Order: sequence, then structure tokens, then C-alpha cells
Amino acid sequence: MELHNVWFVLIAFLWIGYFFLEGFDFGIGILTRLLARDRTEKRLLINTIGPVWDGNEVWLLTAGASTFAAFPEWYATLFSGFYLPLLVILVCLIIRGVAFEYRVKRPEEHWQRNWETAIFWTSLIPAFLWGVAFGNIVRGVKIDAEFEYVGNVWDLLNPYALLGGLVTLTLFTFHGAVFAALKTVGDIRDRARQMALRVGLLTAVLALVFLGWTQIDSGDGASLVAMVVTVAALVAALVANQAGREGWSFALSGVTIVAAVTMLFLTLFPNVMPSTLNAEWSLTVTNASSSDYTLTIMTWLAVIALPLVMLYQGWTYWVFRKRIGTQHIADPVH
Repeated sequence: MELHNVWFVLIAFLWIGYFFLEGFDFGIGILTRLLARDRTEKRLLINTIGPVWDGNEVWLLTAGASTFAAFPEWYATLFSGFYLPLLVILVCLIIRGVAFEYRVKRPEEHWQRNWETAIFWTSLIPAFLWGVAFGNIVRGVKIDAEFEYVGNVWDLLNPYALLGGLVTLTLFTFHGAVFAALKTVGDIRDRARQMALRVGLLTAVLALVFLGWTQIDSGDGASLVAMVVTVAALVAALVANQAGREGWSFALSGVTIVAAVTMLFLTLFPNVMPSTLNAEWSLTVTNASSSDYTLTIMTWLAVIALPLVMLYQGWTYWVFRKRIGTQHIADPVH
């Protein structure tokens, strides 16, 4: 396999890892408003991701940096054309990180309530916008002969991309509800399972429409297999959730995300950003990639660093694997 193809696969892997991990992370943030009944339960939900949320975002940084180094033309066109939505996502991630840290720095109720509101919105908005962004990447955008994006922000708000945004929003919320059921005890655990059922059914309908649209528009045999796996895993996750098997449900909701993102990259390849103006102006793994020398150095670094990062993050999840309940939430120290 040629190195530019290897790096397309590696970047797909990084985005899959990011959506798998940050997916339930965003979902928990959204559920602080939809599931938690009081401040203690909000703190409980936030504490389920407290040890891991910042590590989950490392996958985004790595995916972005890898795209910049391996496919500079793709990075330049993507980040210039999608500047506004990506800026909104970046601002949300910054505010979200500050909100996690500053929420309990002062005892006033309005102070904590405002930061909790920020956590909700800065989880919901990126969860939606990532789907919009990837919907446009797969569908194609207005790219000219110079490989520059010549559309505007309103071109990105097309029905297919907006549907993709709704899919990621509901899927991440479902993933988060299953994670909440897996990590908590008591009444909130039962309510998380009920929430997962309701959101999961809505997700199944939206995902089936979106993935079916994708398959009809640009799919092949491999993407069809990924679509079938996505739908089967989502249905199995709902069944496991109803049976009270939260571990299996979480694993299967993760498989749903992995298979869905895999399908998008399968329909995209060998393009990295199709042009809707002229197919010959599309960015591909060939015309958007760096030199073989650069890709060779990057490959050796990835072989060394990526397994270490995955081992360390896996160890973190193992250390903080136990369930928690409201009885574990101590009074805040300001």
C-alpha cells in the first residue's frame, strides 16, 4: 500500500477514535440538562468524564496535525473553506474546558448554573457541527481548479449536511446516555437507560435515512457492508440497553460510531474533498498529499508514538473504571 493511502487510513482511524471517545463526552455534557434533576446529579454526570475528557480531545489535535502534515492541500482547503464552523467548534471546546475547571471555583448558585449552561451548549453545538462538516466533506463542496473553496457558509447548510449534523447529535447523545448508565448507580442509572432508549430510537431513524442517502449517492459494496454493520450494531445496542447490559450496550454503540464513520471514509476514498464544480478539481489522496519522504518520517513516528498513547489512555480508563453515585459526590471546596 502506498504511503498516502496508509495515511488516509490512519487519519480515518484518528477521527474514528475521536468520535468514539468524544462522542460520549459530548453526550454527557448534553445530558447535564436533559437527564440530571439537580446540581448533585449534574456534578455526578460531569465526574463520570472528569478524568478522561481532556485526553479524548487529544485525538482531535492529532487528527488535525496529521492532516496538516500528510495532506497539506486538504488541510488548507478544509480549514479555509470551513473556517466559520470550525472556529465555532474551537471556541466551544475552549469554553467547555474552562467550564469544567471553573464551575466549582465559587459557591454562588448563578456562577455554577452559568458554567453548567455553558457545558450543555458547548457540547451540543460541536456535536451537531461535526456532522455538518463531515456531511459536506463526503457530499462535496465548491472547489475550483486551484483547489480553493469558492462557496460560502450558506452552501454548507444543505439538507444532506444538516441531516448529518442531526445524526451525530443524536448518536453522541445516545452514546453518552449509555455511558452514563454504565458509570452510575441508583436512580439516575435507570433514567439514563430510559433516555438511551428514546434517543436511540430517534437516532436509528435519522441514521438509516442519512446512511441510505449516502449509499445511494456515492456508495459501493464495502460501504454497504459498513452501513449494515452500523444499523445492526445500533439495534443490538438498544436491545442490550433494555436488558440492562450496559457494558455490551456501550461497546455496541461504539461499534455503531466506528462503522458509521468508516462508511463515510469508504465513500470518500480516493477523494479527500470532492469538487461539485468539476470532478477533475477534486482533492484526492494523490494530489493533496505531502512528499514520500515526509510521509515516511511520519509513519515511523506514528509506529512509535501511537501505541504508547493508546496504552496510556487505556490505562487511564482502567484506573477510573468503577461506577459512582450521588453518595460519592462530596460537598464542594471553594
